[in-house]
Amino acid sequence: MKLFNSLLKGMGVKMNGTPRYISTKVRFDDFNKIQLNERTVISENVILLTHDYSLTTGLISISKTPSTDLAFIREITLGKNVFIGMGAIIMPGTVIEDNVVVGAGSVVRGVIPKDSIVIGNPGVIISTLSEKAKKWEDKMIRMQIKIDRK
Repeated sequence: MKLFNSLLKGMGVKMNGTPRYISTKVRFDDFNKIQLNERTVISENVILLTHDYSLTTGLISISKTPSTDLAFIREITLGKNVFIGMGAIIMPGTVIEDNVVVGAGSVVRGVIPKDSIVIGNPGVIISTLSEKAKKWEDKMIRMQIKIDRK
């Protein structure tokens, strides 16, 4: 993991702290437009998309054909302790704040506030992470599963 993190940094990904896990099968659209923070987890087949060429398509549809392709290009920021599930797509300009879970296959855009769980296409906040974590903890206690308390 350390070697892969070093490679990503060398390619331009900004890292504040150490990501916990980044799959080697993540698609980084533009390394220089991605910021990751401490304990980030990015699962397999996630796409971090920093461009959107629909601007050109839209202009052509109203007979305003540009001389070259035009795009919206926006950075993506993932906060601390963020988990991105397999196959999720993170759209241009997205900011995911701290302590967030993004469900597998979700399509996420905009600002996702801290302490959220987001699922679906389009991604919708379904709960706070802290509420869900308390339920998970209670279930683990009932099942007598040891929880590491730090």
